[in-house]
Amino acid sequence: MGAGAETGYDDAPMAEEAARVRDTVTVQSAGSDLPQVLHTAPAAVALIDLDAGTVTYANGSAQELTGGRATLPLDVDAWSEAAGLTDLSGRPMRDTASPLSRVAQGMPVSGEPVAVSDAARKGSEATLEEREEAEGRLLWVTGFPLSEATDVIGGDLVDDDHPAPDRLALVVFLQLSGAGAQRHLEMMRDRAVVATELSFTISDPARGQNPLVWVNPAFTRLTGYDLDEVLGRNCRFLQGPNTDPTSISRIRSALADERPITEVLLNYRRDGTAFWNQVSISPVFDGGGRVVNFVGVQADVTERVMVENERRAALAAAEETREQLRLLTDSTAAMTASLDSGGAARALARIVVPALADYCCVDLLDEVGDPASSTRVAVNHRDDSKTDTVAALGRWITPTEDGDPVDRVLGGGNPSLLPELPVRPEGLRGDSDLLARYEQLRPRSAIVVPLRARGQVLGALTLGTELPYGRRYSQRDLYLASDLAARAGLAVDNARLYAREHGAAETLQRSLLPAVPDVPGLTVASRYLAATDGAQVGGDWYDLLPLPDGAVGVAVGDVVGHDLRAAAAMGELRGVLRSYAWEGLGPDTVIDRCNDLVQGLGMAAMATAIFGRLVRDDDRNGWLLGYCNAGHPPPLLRRGDGTVELLTGNLSPLIGATREVERDCTEVHCLPGDLLVLHTDGLIEGPNMDPDERTDLLVRTLAEQTDVEDVGAICDRILEVLGADGLRDDAVLLAIRLG
Repeated sequence: MGAGAETGYDDAPMAEEAARVRDTVTVQSAGSDLPQVLHTAPAAVALIDLDAGTVTYANGSAQELTGGRATLPLDVDAWSEAAGLTDLSGRPMRDTASPLSRVAQGMPVSGEPVAVSDAARKGSEATLEEREEAEGRLLWVTGFPLSEATDVIGGDLVDDDHPAPDRLALVVFLQLSGAGAQRHLEMMRDRAVVATELSFTISDPARGQNPLVWVNPAFTRLTGYDLDEVLGRNCRFLQGPNTDPTSISRIRSALADERPITEVLLNYRRDGTAFWNQVSISPVFDGGGRVVNFVGVQADVTERVMVENERRAALAAAEETREQLRLLTDSTAAMTASLDSGGAARALARIVVPALADYCCVDLLDEVGDPASSTRVAVNHRDDSKTDTVAALGRWITPTEDGDPVDRVLGGGNPSLLPELPVRPEGLRGDSDLLARYEQLRPRSAIVVPLRARGQVLGALTLGTELPYGRRYSQRDLYLASDLAARAGLAVDNARLYAREHGAAETLQRSLLPAVPDVPGLTVASRYLAATDGAQVGGDWYDLLPLPDGAVGVAVGDVVGHDLRAAAAMGELRGVLRSYAWEGLGPDTVIDRCNDLVQGLGMAAMATAIFGRLVRDDDRNGWLLGYCNAGHPPPLLRRGDGTVELLTGNLSPLIGATREVERDCTEVHCLPGDLLVLHTDGLIEGPNMDPDERTDLLVRTLAEQTDVEDVGAICDRILEVLGADGLRDDAVLLAIRLG
């Protein structure tokens, strides 16, 4: 028996019936008897005006679809809604590319099923029986444009007053019912599954290993396996050496739990080529809730996965580049912030761990060109408890055929990349203590690069990773380490240059500043502070000079500037002032002579200074201080009772500023126990500093001192209170206790 006898429906007779209606209408479309033909057609028939997109005619069967309530002409989508037409999933025709819409656009439809929802058409008026009857009701839709104009408008004959529309299309609806409709839908589904490019499989969990019992042709095209090679086998034959076990475990758990799952995993075709397979598996239940099959859908998503992997790789590379730039920037800033070579090396060690290494060492040469003079100045490990192990192990890099990599780099050799280090180095087998330390450290990979600056090797940077999770160094890591080492080498070289300049400047400064002599009746302490951003030398000076006539000359000055040029000018000015003071001239005359010389010879731009003479005053059992101040901060005199006076008498312009102003000498009587304090402006002036407030603080600090016997301690206390560590200018402090 044929399929039609078996199911109650065969699509061949249905197609023949639709064709017969089409041919009958086409043959008679030019005649005046078309309405009679349409009214007596054995199917629901409608005419569509292609220009207006409206249904203009519906025969009796078609009118029954709408319940006779559709007034023609009517828009195609509105007529479909009135007829209760939906797609097979129940969506209204308006929301889909419906066959009526396509016919209204002039496109032929050779045959397509649609559903009829009487309940949707009648709404709340539908009875329970009508709703149940509507379940599963289907129509077969065929449509095509007519080659010639018809003589129908809205179902009436055309006359001379009603010209016919130019373009019409015919739509034929054939009834599908019962088992035939269901069988037809199943047949259409099966044909779609077989014809689709998606790979479908069905497995039987009731049989051992859940084997495949059906696959469509797309599966064999996807995998390269023939049908007889896959049926009866579990789908795991597509797995290979690089298939992710975690993905397989998730699929296995989903099957055991009888729930759907989608995974993307690496599978292998019959010829061994790999492809990325997106697998979706869903359980199929029977009426009793028991799983009878698993349906799998496979899709080759290799291109998508490769594009995604390339995108992730590009993002990872960009992120790695940003991290490397950040590492270089941070390390450069940290190393250049230190003014000594050891500090630069320690800053480098802090930066690279753990960003680039699990641990590292920095060795510096004490004598450039002599590898034997190296000293390990910085060690770091991500685990603080292992830092001492790294330091104690010494050369933990395994010697190669070319010798010790660290010694080779310190001797001017090329950088060393050691991707894999041995678990037990041969060179350490004879030393059980070193071998134990090596095994505790568990090195995996290492890099040794030179710290080089101005063509000379200054030291070596050694980076290492640790088993089991440490990275395996590559050539890219070597380039980054070399860049870091080059920056470190420059920082170390600059620190050493600074140290040499600092030593030279300090020597020069000490040579210019006098050693405070022992003077009977006086207790003296002095302090000199160089600016934090200077060369540890400047134009500030102090002097205490016993004179031939028994007086004691006291001087404090400040040449404008705080560099080597200011220091040289200070040395000249100090020498000139000493020579005039030695002649026994008064303070005002000494300052005037210095002013003339500075203006005449141009030995300095300008300078502030205060010069005084301390002379014994036997009549009052004390001292007489005569002084002249050329634009300098006033000295402070602390009396024995704790009161503090600012000696502001006879203030005059700076040395080198003018010769037009006369200077005078101011005299002050002092008693034994009084304390004279002189300083330069670097102690009270600076950014965000108020000189008056700083002077008041100095006065209060001096007044609070109860023990004035130790003048050195008083100087230290003053510098502590005024925060001398952050001074931006040179400063001098001279304290003299009168006895």
